[in-house]
Formats: sequence, C-alpha cells, structure tokens
Amino acid sequence: MNFALILMTNTLLALLLMIITFWLPQLNGYMEKSTPYECGFDPMSPARVPFSMKFFLVAITFLLFDLEIALLLPLPWALQTTNLPLMVMSSLLLIIILALSLAYEWLQKGLDWTE
Repeated sequence: MNFALILMTNTLLALLLMIITFWLPQLNGYMEKSTPYECGFDPMSPARVPFSMKFFLVAITFLLFDLEIALLLPLPWALQTTNLPLMVMSSLLLIIILALSLAYEWLQKGLDWTE
C-alpha cells in the first residue's frame, strides 16, 4: 500500500512539473544579457573559446572508469557475508569487465592524447 502511494505521488509530481514547464513562457534573452560582464569594460577575449574534443572524450572516459571503480569500494564489507563465492565471482567479473573495457579503449586509441 505504501509503495503504491509513493509511486502514485511521484508520478503525479513528475506530471505536474512537466505541465508547469509547458505553461511557463519561454525566456528568450536578448543579446546584451548573453554577453560576458567584465566590470563594465568590453570583453578582453571571446567568452566562447574552442574546446579540445580529445580532452572531453578522455575526461568522460575517466569519469566512467572512476564510477565503475567506485563500485568496488564496498567490497571489504561484502566479503564478510556468508555467500563468499558469489561475492568473489561478482567482484572478479567487475574487474574483468573493467580490464576488457580499458583494453578496448586502448586499442581504439581512445586514450591517446596526440594523433
């Protein structure tokens, strides 16, 4: 009963928020609001500098691997369970998946900084 009530409340809240976003007017700022502000002076350099796509891809790859490695952090506490073979096999599976994905990135030259 409680789960159904929570599910219904969350669904109604999500629908309400979606309806509100359609009813609110679109805020279209004019050019003056979108320019960078430097204490009343004209900008010294353009605000939109080019960004290295290679750096972006390496950063995203780092975040993905960092998130997957964070899954191994509760491993010492998980090893104290009664079902030790399952915990060891699941952690080894995660490590193998990490190693294979790292090898794939390496072979696809996803970690090379220069071309």
